[in-house]
Amino acid sequence: MQSYGAYVVLLQLEFGWSKTELSAAFALTRIESGILGPLQGWLVDRYGPRPILTAGILMFGTGFIFFSYVDSLLSYYLSFAFIAVGASLGGFATVMVSLVNWFNQHRAKAISVSQLGYSLGGLCVPGIIMCLEIFGWRTTAQISGVAVLLIGLPLVQIVKHRPTDWGEIPDGIAEPLEPKTGGPSLFSKRDFTARQAMRTHSFWLISLGHACSLLTVSAVMVHLVPHLTEGMDLSLAQAGLVVTLMTACQMVGQLLGGYLGDKNSKRFVCICCMAGHTIALLLLAYAGNLTMVYLFAMLHGLSWGVRGPLMVALRADYFGPSSFGTIMGFSSLIVMLGMSIGPVYAGYMADIHGNYQLGFTTLAIGAFMGSFCFLAATPPKMPK
Repeated sequence: MQSYGAYVVLLQLEFGWSKTELSAAFALTRIESGILGPLQGWLVDRYGPRPILTAGILMFGTGFIFFSYVDSLLSYYLSFAFIAVGASLGGFATVMVSLVNWFNQHRAKAISVSQLGYSLGGLCVPGIIMCLEIFGWRTTAQISGVAVLLIGLPLVQIVKHRPTDWGEIPDGIAEPLEPKTGGPSLFSKRDFTARQAMRTHSFWLISLGHACSLLTVSAVMVHLVPHLTEGMDLSLAQAGLVVTLMTACQMVGQLLGGYLGDKNSKRFVCICCMAGHTIALLLLAYAGNLTMVYLFAMLHGLSWGVRGPLMVALRADYFGPSSFGTIMGFSSLIVMLGMSIGPVYAGYMADIHGNYQLGFTTLAIGAFMGSFCFLAATPPKMPK
């Protein structure tokens, strides 16, 4: 996902596709993943994460291999659709179901450490760019597909669903610690069904706030490298270093977010992160020198890193672990709007105006509006 922008540059050179067409593929995969979410969540809650992860990794790896043979826009879209389903089944949402069941008191920290894997993928972007320049995008995609299968399938076998299935207890703590003001154990006895969760205003507000944050995240994923190479005349390697800086800051933010989330109000931390996303994207939109680009990378990376784990932990605190997969699945129907609208809108505006300034500015305003969603997302009352 984080190297997609580098692929965009080379695909555009080879096939001459517009930014809107290339962005649409990314957006369609996000829509597809969102629509799949409720079914995926129910399957994980019903059968556990391991079989779903196995199917996802197989699709993800073979999708990359198929992608290496595309020769038309249609085959490009089909291959990315296959990759998207595999990435959804074999990735974030499925793993999170296991984590929220195994951790309660230290949930935010556990989620933040797990998401370091995503950041490590971002640190590999310069290596991917080097492969793209040396071997070409087709060979790099083939290597990526084989690597996904060889690394992913063995790792899937160690994932376990619920601690009670193995004679364990969440956090390894027999009795919950005494709750502190704003601490996670205040929510330790909450356990909503998916139907009950969707009847609360918090479910919808958190989902909308999450979608607003992904307006900026998805646009940066797709258009950061093209913006830096075309709009600021940086080389592909220099753009890769900016991605690396952003990812390094994201890793710092993830560890910081886990600590802050378990000690403070997750809602307040999320509001601050939304402000960070807004300022960062404005810096990128109006960057006239590398200093502003570096400030963007650091602020966006920190905001993304801190906020990311809290999106999962906040839902788990509010609604409990038993139906978490299904709840996350239905939430993804709303969240996908941010992931799909952001890159398409930014690409369309760049095609019309010749730069990303107006597109990034509008998306930054959208992210700022999302902070009000988190402000209003107060803890729901337990159903009778």
